Amino acid sequence: MVSKKFITSLATSAALASVGFATVGQVVPQLGSQVQTTQAATSAINDYINNNNIKPVSIQYRAGTFNKMFGYENGVGKPEGVVIHETATPGATAENEVSYFNWSWPTTYTYVHAFVDDKEIINIHSADYGVWGAGQTANNKYIQVELCRVNTTDQFARSVANQAYYAAFRLVQYGLPFTPGKTVLSHNDVSRMYKETNHTDPVGYFAQWGYSMDQFYDLVGKYYNQLKGSNTNNGGNANTNNGNQASNIGILRVKDGSKEYISLYSLNNDTMSRITNRALGTGTDWQMDQVKVVNGIKYYRVATNEWVPESSVGQIIKPLA
Repeated sequence: MVSKKFITSLATSAALASVGFATVGQVVPQLGSQVQTTQAATSAINDYINNNNIKPVSIQYRAGTFNKMFGYENGVGKPEGVVIHETATPGATAENEVSYFNWSWPTTYTYVHAFVDDKEIINIHSADYGVWGAGQTANNKYIQVELCRVNTTDQFARSVANQAYYAAFRLVQYGLPFTPGKTVLSHNDVSRMYKETNHTDPVGYFAQWGYSMDQFYDLVGKYYNQLKGSNTNNGGNANTNNGNQASNIGILRVKDGSKEYISLYSLNNDTMSRITNRALGTGTDWQMDQVKVVNGIKYYRVATNEWVPESSVGQIIKPLA
């Protein structure tokens, strides 16, 4: 949890809804072998997730407004793990929180990388750079994600599945081991370790659902093992794409020019068509997981079926492996 006052009637920003938004369809692969295991913690919530075949949703990448681009203490693109928060705001969705933080951070001095609820995972700041969410030391070390409060057991199960997947995905992306309490830790852990904040989330909120950090670690371990298993089984590739050229996650920066937006394209029957109701903000960073040449033009995939032409790319920050 980061300190704030939330206005529950606040509408989601129309600008964010229409531009600077893309959804990367991440595959949740099958459990592989030769991957790190964790000790299972008995959990009715985790059993509910497994028994109902609940799958994490895709990560959405949006251009947030936080403009304090600072690297971690080990350098840009070198986080040491993921801090788990919860918002302490009943009824506020991930969309609500994104809208609030995008206009409030200059006065509240708080920002995180992503917000998660039972329906969405919304990433609003490049995980290559730090944010303001857990005190100076932690801000310079960790990616940070907030869990939204929900009302039903089903919603809670889906929300923690999404948060656990986000944490596991970031560990795999940055080549970090899964070490409970070290590379994945609560804001409560951070408060005890560095004594720069006094927050104890998400421990109390988890307890309301009969849940604990140990049980959450078990869930993170499940998704971590699945993603690492996919890497092992597919020659190091974290995504399977039905025969298209696939690679590990890369990062591109679209051009920052006179145009306010960068057009996106969809692929249908080997033809690219411009998408008219969605675009990317100029000069923003996006994750990509495929490259494809259509009619002699190279395109990079930044969403499930949303592609950016090479002519709109200003810089490849992290190439596909």
